Amino acid sequence: MNILMVLTSHDQLGNTGKKTGFWLEEFAAPYYALKAAGAHITLASPLGGQPPLDPKSDAPESQTEATRRFKEDPQAQALLASTARLADMQVADFDAVFYPGGHGPLWDLAEDRASIKLIEVMLAAGKPVGAVCHAPGVLRHVKAADGTPLVRGKKVTGFTNTEEDAVGLTDVVPFLVEDMLKQHGADYSKIGDWQSYVVTDGLLVTGQNPASSEDAAVALLKLLA
Repeated sequence: MNILMVLTSHDQLGNTGKKTGFWLEEFAAPYYALKAAGAHITLASPLGGQPPLDPKSDAPESQTEATRRFKEDPQAQALLASTARLADMQVADFDAVFYPGGHGPLWDLAEDRASIKLIEVMLAAGKPVGAVCHAPGVLRHVKAADGTPLVRGKKVTGFTNTEEDAVGLTDVVPFLVEDMLKQHGADYSKIGDWQSYVVTDGLLVTGQNPASSEDAAVALLKLLA
């Protein structure tokens, strides 16, 4: 079982002068869940190499069992430091793809042609796609076979407007994940802020927030079982 995890290469939080990137829990928890299931994991990002880590996700209050495990795992750290270039990835080599969130993907992966094509070809080949928190934003320009938005009529979730408001970035992000999914005709649902919530519709798995990271990976694994 070969699974591709795609991370952001974007590190600028809009015009704030602050840093962003991927959210550590949203990488670490799925990484260990997939690894525990026997998956061979390949990491990729638009630019390759070390993807930027959102510093807030590395703060003491953001630590979890998975992030602490990652801190003591030199093998995982080495893998993360040398991600492949996303454009070089071939759908035939993988059984599924998983996108960790963080704010970074809203700027690069949501607009990245290689990412858009990867998702379209994966789904057309009957291979599952998972995305958690802000990562459902990568579906923004993905089309179904008939040219309509992929998420139209699909049951999905993703980072909520109220969660974005709580972190004070509503006016900073290029778009709000919840609004974008609804505007594209998705059947969007959510539960209370910061609680784990995962939705599976066909081959598409989406998780609402960081707390949903591990559960989203488990849902992806169920589709591969």
